[in-house]
Amino acid sequence: MMFNRKQPTHDAGKEPDAAPVSSGIEQAVGSIAREAAGLGKESAELNGMIEDLAATSAKQKETFKTLAREIEAMVHANEAIEARTRASTASVKKARDAVDQVGHGVISVTAKLADMANAAQEITQVALQTRLVAFNATVEAARAGDAGRGFGVVAEAVKDLAAKVESSSKLITITIQELDARITALAADIRSGSGKGDGPSEKHGFDAAVSDVELSVEDIASSARQNLQVCAGVLKSVDGLSIQVGDTAESLQVARKRTEIFLSLSESLIDLAAESGIRTDDTPFIESAIAIGARICGLFEEEVRSGRLSMENLFEDHYRKIPGTDPEQFRAPFTEFCDQSLQHVLEGILAWSPKVIFGVISDQRGYVPTHNKQYSRPQSADPVWNQAHCRNRTFFTGRTEMAAARNRRPFLLQTYRRDMGAGHYVVIKSLAVPLIIEGRHWGTMRIGYKF
Repeated sequence: MMFNRKQPTHDAGKEPDAAPVSSGIEQAVGSIAREAAGLGKESAELNGMIEDLAATSAKQKETFKTLAREIEAMVHANEAIEARTRASTASVKKARDAVDQVGHGVISVTAKLADMANAAQEITQVALQTRLVAFNATVEAARAGDAGRGFGVVAEAVKDLAAKVESSSKLITITIQELDARITALAADIRSGSGKGDGPSEKHGFDAAVSDVELSVEDIASSARQNLQVCAGVLKSVDGLSIQVGDTAESLQVARKRTEIFLSLSESLIDLAAESGIRTDDTPFIESAIAIGARICGLFEEEVRSGRLSMENLFEDHYRKIPGTDPEQFRAPFTEFCDQSLQHVLEGILAWSPKVIFGVISDQRGYVPTHNKQYSRPQSADPVWNQAHCRNRTFFTGRTEMAAARNRRPFLLQTYRRDMGAGHYVVIKSLAVPLIIEGRHWGTMRIGYKF
């Protein structure tokens, strides 16, 4: 279908100057429509750019919040390390105090052992003397003959006992001497804490190990404190940046709303020009869109009357997610009918003019059951490619799409920046006509075309 712009014709029944006046009005309205379209295009472009910046700022704000949370976690970890080092220092001090107490105890034990050794030696002397006395008693008993035999037996027993006590006392003395030597060395090592190194600064033994532990713990605590200072500084900077980005995002939102006002004004001017009855550049698209919308409504109603599709199915909000799709796609009870019976109608819209980019239908919730073939390809493993080439069976709920889906006027002409995927955008006009099926507003038929 090729568009033919209607030319004004002279009506003999009118005044001679009616045609020039009409022509002048038509030119003026056409000029207003073109100026409004240009304003709409610029507003849509600016609005889209601000929206992108606002979205980026919002993402940056969330990123800063995440970073702040991670830094706070680092702060808590370093605080925990510092707390543990304080506890470790206290434990080392307790260990040192305990060792000092052990040292005093060992020294005390050494003294006790000395006393025991002296007592053992005294027992040895007593045993030796007892053996001498027992020996003398044995000699005297022998001299006494039979009269001293009982006394001699006792003397022998005492002598044997004294020998055993002497032997045991000597063994105790030797053991005490060995133990005393070991404990004395341990006590000396505990008292000194230093000793056999080649230089005066070299430390050995338990005290040196404790000192090394103390130094290491203090190093860890110092590092943790430095980390805390660094984290606090970074966290303060991140919080400041987050606030700045948040303020920027809010300012951008305000700016975007203002550009939407200009965009709405330009769209109102375009609508007024289109509804004036004077032909503009958009008139051929409007007339053809209304005709195609009526045809699509007729195909829907024919399907309903045949019983192949019920009104309940047509208007229900049950959308089944298609597994494995990215971006997500959905099926509705009327999806197959739209693919089979309406897609070829939408394909025909692309032949209207080289300016036409797409023709599509959607219900009032923004669900697009079918699309042009070039935008209805099977999905691949690449979500970015899918976003540009698999635009059927999905939802479009932006400002333009939802205004079109809910519009009940004969037509709605808007301007917007269309996301083509992969970071590519194009500013186009969106022309929507309502789809009324059996007296009920189902959704919209929408076409997009270039300026």
